[in-house]
Amino acid sequence: MSSIARASALIGAGTIVSRLTGLLRTIVLVAAVGAVSEAGDAFAVANQLPNNIYAIISTGLLTAVIVPQIVKVAAHPDGGQAFISKLLTLGVVALLVTTAVAIAVAPWLVTLYAPDFTPDQLALSTTFAYWCLPQIFFYGLFALLGEILNARRVFGPYTWAPIVNNLVSITGFIFFIVLFGSDQNVVDDWTLGMIALLAGTATLGIILQTVLLLFFWRRASLQLRPDFRWRGVGLNHLGRLAGWTFLMVVAGQLAGLMQSRVLSPASGTAPAQLASQNAWLIFMLPYSVIVLSIGTPYFTRLSEHAHAGRDGDVRADIGSSIRTLGLFTVLATAALAVAAVPASRIFTGSAAQAQQAALVLVCFLVSLVPLAVLFVVQRTFYAYDDTRTPFFFTLVQAALVVATALLVQATVPVDYLAAGVALGQSLASIVQVVIATWLLHRRLGGIGVGGWMLSLGRFFLAAVPAAAAGWGTFLLLGGVDGWTVSDRLLGAIGTAIIGTVAAVVYLAFLWLLRAPELAVVRPILRRVLRR
Repeated sequence: MSSIARASALIGAGTIVSRLTGLLRTIVLVAAVGAVSEAGDAFAVANQLPNNIYAIISTGLLTAVIVPQIVKVAAHPDGGQAFISKLLTLGVVALLVTTAVAIAVAPWLVTLYAPDFTPDQLALSTTFAYWCLPQIFFYGLFALLGEILNARRVFGPYTWAPIVNNLVSITGFIFFIVLFGSDQNVVDDWTLGMIALLAGTATLGIILQTVLLLFFWRRASLQLRPDFRWRGVGLNHLGRLAGWTFLMVVAGQLAGLMQSRVLSPASGTAPAQLASQNAWLIFMLPYSVIVLSIGTPYFTRLSEHAHAGRDGDVRADIGSSIRTLGLFTVLATAALAVAAVPASRIFTGSAAQAQQAALVLVCFLVSLVPLAVLFVVQRTFYAYDDTRTPFFFTLVQAALVVATALLVQATVPVDYLAAGVALGQSLASIVQVVIATWLLHRRLGGIGVGGWMLSLGRFFLAAVPAAAAGWGTFLLLGGVDGWTVSDRLLGAIGTAIIGTVAAVVYLAFLWLLRAPELAVVRPILRRVLRR
């Protein structure tokens, strides 16, 4: 357990710093282009395009297929160097082709994601896209190199490198504000120099974070070289695995495409693409710090146990990881829900905008705990080289996301489109995790659902007084008319105060309940603070 705690602390500390600098990056970006603005949404759509491709590469093909295969070939006489050389060469070629095609069809991609943009807004977003789409190659290469390092138990660099990206972006965005001023939300005011500085800075950050990984390559004890002899790399086997994964992620991206199209009429008047991305960014802070930092080392160990046929150890890994993740994600859900307004004020221009964005954040938070469970369940299927089953339960989720988005479009006022889309996504994720858990339970002959559900129930019981204490603190600080929503800095301070109160009450009630899971808090916190 000490190796898991050590790796979790390293990844957790890096993720915290990365996410905090990412939040600062977004604050500066919002100051530059506005929170609810046509220009801001134009940049949000363009800059999200390479991120969508990155999602396919990172959370799809790499996590599902590559990591388990690298763990397996580590037992080869050469430590897997031949396989990884071929794999890396193939990945670079595929990324170059993908990037070139995406750039060629940039106008079509922008129109596809934002059909209700004005002609000038479409033109601005397309120009942004030409600067942003080269990120696809560097995002993909970063993910490929990072997952190889993770599979070789070199966990730190992949987590800490994005900090460089954030610092570069923060510097560039501040320079933009100095040169051109803040709140540049009018589409017609944008020049080529403004576009190049904003979008070029975003792309430069991705390039530098990828280059940084190369400095840590020696730690992986691999001597790689370009190898175009792909025969023998197991492409047929990888293709079968990746085929289902690719279809799964495509289904998710189609659902995201529908969400973006539904949100486009709200651009400039209500929370739309940029506001939804900012709410998702707040949501992803606890998810990344908790789920990825703790779950990534578990996944590497779980893959080793699955490859060795030790199903009993796999079941134990599932139970312990869900309990550990649940302990923290339930707290995060309660604390962020009651602090949603001041937390949203950090990324908005007024208290009224913060209240609108807070509703979007709360709707996303409905699915934080279920997604933590899904992280473990889905990756257990991947550890057994099963990408077919996750495709089917993800297809159900994607279909529900599309259906709820269309329902929201037909029934919900423009001011609440973003909140409705977020809630639909959360409900779809809950259905997905129920189906996925049932299927894994059948496959392994039981995964101890009763045991870890009892733990989650204990956590939710402690979260009730914690949320009440946090909400009471928010009201004592003035509520929606108080100082915590008066500006961005005070919003951050208010969020920290409310979250701290909720955390103290939560842990106190778990202590009164004699929750055995509290034993994992001490070593993880001790190591994070030491780092």
